[in-house]
Order: sequence, then structure tokens, then C-alpha cells
Amino acid sequence: MLTQEQLLAMSEEDYMNDQQLEFFHNLLVNMKQEIREQIETAREEIGKIEYEADELDKASQEEERRLQLRFLDRQTKLLPKIDEALKRIEDGEFGYCEVTGEPITVPRLLARPTATLCAEEKIRQEQQERNYRDS
Repeated sequence: MLTQEQLLAMSEEDYMNDQQLEFFHNLLVNMKQEIREQIETAREEIGKIEYEADELDKASQEEERRLQLRFLDRQTKLLPKIDEALKRIEDGEFGYCEVTGEPITVPRLLARPTATLCAEEKIRQEQQERNYRDS
């Protein structure tokens, strides 16, 4: 199995070869398992929260609970994206921008293995959203 350093050192001609696909497959499977464990731990912690009579303690506990629920929501939304990325690996579409068809850079995929857009397309999309929001 490739290391991250070996992956980054590979040439452009090797883009999304079997070794790279295996690396990202393992990365995504590990991410999925870690996220499931984090979700379970967070759910257990939320269930253990005991409410205090003191108003300041109540406020602090409510803020902590709100943050944990937000974390759970984000992690829960990430699981289907991981499944989609694993499906793209199976289909041979992983690592390519869904709009332009251009390769997504390896550093971007390492930072966000669920990415479906190359950096340039993502920037363009964000600018369009910002312009739409501002008008």
C-alpha cells in the first residue's frame, strides 16, 4: 500500500492507477469507520447530559449540546458523500471533476477525498453563488 508521500511523488501519467485507487479506497473506508465511531460517542455523550438547576450551568450545557448536535449533523451528512466516493472508485470516475472531466489534484483529494469538483470549478461555483447571493 502506498504512503501519502509516495502518492504525492507519483507522476501525472500514474494518475488514478490501481495503487492510487486502493489508497483512496482504504482512506475512505477508514474515514467512514472513524466517523461512525465519532457519531456513536457523541450520541452517548448527549444522552449522558444531566441538567443542573443553576441557570449558568444550564446555559453552558445547552451550548455544549447544541455544538454536539451540529457536529453529529455534519458527520452524518458526510457518510453518504463517502459512500458516493467509494462508488466512484468502483465506477472508475473517482478523481475527475464531474463538470469539466479534468483530474482533481491529488493534494485536493488528500484534503477532501469526497471532492467531486476540481479546484478551479469549485472556485467558479463559489463565485457564482456569492454573486447570486449579493444581487
